[in-house]
Amino acid sequence: MLCQDCNKREASVHLTQIRNNEKIVLNLCKICAEKRGFHSPFEQMPFPLAEFVTGMVGPSKGKSQTKSDKGELQEKKCPGCCLTFSEFGRVGRLGCAKCYQAFRPELTDILRKIHGSADHRGKTVGQPSEDLQPIREEKRLREELKRAIESENFEAAARLRDEIRNLSIHQQLEDK
Repeated sequence: MLCQDCNKREASVHLTQIRNNEKIVLNLCKICAEKRGFHSPFEQMPFPLAEFVTGMVGPSKGKSQTKSDKGELQEKKCPGCCLTFSEFGRVGRLGCAKCYQAFRPELTDILRKIHGSADHRGKTVGQPSEDLQPIREEKRLREELKRAIESENFEAAARLRDEIRNLSIHQQLEDK
């Protein structure tokens, strides 16, 4: 989208204002936005992602340790880049794609702290994936369970509870 003022550069500043129940939208390039007096208060302040992640990781409590063949405790390392979890905590960035699998339990805890959940339940782009089918099924079963409990149909509720439990166990086995 081109800047509305100069029609030359790509718009990178998008402003929306509602005045007297009328919506006004401005799409400006950075230069034209500055000419109008608009600037980001965060422009000169970089977001300290590494420090944020370091604060979430905190001191290692033995979670990222494994036992060696000799029974000694060793810190977990990524098999791809040999990054340790404490190095990740210090740097704030993972080293390679294999780090996500190597540090999955620790990263799950961090995501849970940040987002309140480690599961993505939002919208997906494009075609619905078959991977989402168990999540949709679990949601459907939980809604049915809620209705069964509200109508005091406890036999159906027990059956639904067991189905949900079996679905969760099956999904956990597939993830491993």
